[in-house]
Amino acid sequence: MFIGEYKHNIDNKGRMAVPVKFRKLLKSGAVVTRGLDNCLFLYPKKEWEVIAKKLSNLPISQAKARAMARLMLAGAMDVDFDNQGRINLPEYLRKFASLKKKAIVAGLYDRLEIWDEASWNKFKTGAEKESASIAEALGELGV
Repeated sequence: MFIGEYKHNIDNKGRMAVPVKFRKLLKSGAVVTRGLDNCLFLYPKKEWEVIAKKLSNLPISQAKARAMARLMLAGAMDVDFDNQGRINLPEYLRKFASLKKKAIVAGLYDRLEIWDEASWNKFKTGAEKESASIAEALGELGV
């Protein structure tokens, strides 16, 4: 399970270290893709296969289903770890997420999210201010 929030640097070649505690969970392979809210999603390979299968089974006759499948499937890239526990984030994904020098890696149970630090701080501040209404809406969903 992925949980927690970690700050990491992205070097000039687009490499970023993955938190040590998560590397074991990703040792069988990982996939990075466009996420939501202008962040990247990093999935263990096994989890990605489940998500990719669901996306590929969406009805192609529905525009929003096609858009979501294109967003995530066409944007996906297998990533490998180097000897220092870094992955290379492709330029098109760094551009999509507006990733600069400082990144936040956030654990969200079955995936990691990779955010530009400024974007993460803006999102987090807004979510914290709205936490009561978010909790109320989730209560209606049975959470």
